[in-house]
Amino acid sequence: MAESPRVLSIQSHVVFGYVGNKSATFPLQVLGFDVDPLNSVQFSNHTGYATVKGQALTEKELGDLVDGLVANKLDYYTHLLTGYIATSSFLLKIADLVKHLKRVNPNLIYVCDPVLGDNGKLYVPEELVPLYKNVITPLADILTPNQFEAELLTERKIYNLDDAQQAIEVLHKMGPKTVVLSSTDLGNEKILLGIASTKLEGVNEEFIIDIPKIPAMFTGTGDLFAALFLAWMHKSKYSLKDSLEKTVATMQAVLKKTFSSVQGKTEINENHTSYFILIPTCPAYSTIHVCTSNCSSGKNSNLLFINNYCSTINK
Repeated sequence: MAESPRVLSIQSHVVFGYVGNKSATFPLQVLGFDVDPLNSVQFSNHTGYATVKGQALTEKELGDLVDGLVANKLDYYTHLLTGYIATSSFLLKIADLVKHLKRVNPNLIYVCDPVLGDNGKLYVPEELVPLYKNVITPLADILTPNQFEAELLTERKIYNLDDAQQAIEVLHKMGPKTVVLSSTDLGNEKILLGIASTKLEGVNEEFIIDIPKIPAMFTGTGDLFAALFLAWMHKSKYSLKDSLEKTVATMQAVLKKTFSSVQGKTEINENHTSYFILIPTCPAYSTIHVCTSNCSSGKNSNLLFINNYCSTINK
């Protein structure tokens, strides 16, 4: 019998809005995962607002929660997912936790969304950057940074596709077998580029996906992306191509539904999501460029896949 997937998800919680565990937990549950959310912070709303009130979990409080799980033999997980972490001491405690969980289950998959910032702006104290680079990234099996976060972790700027592929190669050398740049500025006015690479059991694959832009600002998209990618990698038996397709298809459906729900409202730049649509109801097509050799050289093959997500999303 196949092992039932169980996820420990450590990231932020907000009372209003959909970021962190509010964005990740429900989609994972709908897709068949047992999820234990552990909130690194509890805020009134996300930090894009002028005022934020709430509390941050301390490393001691994290330790107390983990001790309770251990004492009751509830510390067996198939996956660990981490997102927003506010302090260096908490992040170091996460590193200890990863090692513990992998001792309990050597097959545990650690999916790390290194939430550092976006669009050239840090969301966290600068001291967390070297900790993510030197301590956390080497422990991760799957890493899902955005372009800015990849630049911080590799200490190199990404101006073009070749730069992005070289940065991904640097991240692979740090430890993660799968690296996904969940969004980049390398597209044009109509599309974003997502780039995924994996090095598993001697097989190197890289995929570049065109993601249609939606003319609005959203929050929680990186959190949703990481959760969906975790789910589809597991469900597809670690098919990078299928996982990327289905993750982006679901993201597009959610964002389009969100965008259409706030048309005509004054604050269209806020994420007013009140529900998730996890099975797209059709027309999402996208182009994936596939590179299965010489991936780090920037020489992509000319092979293209045009996929109807509606025919693949439920497989």
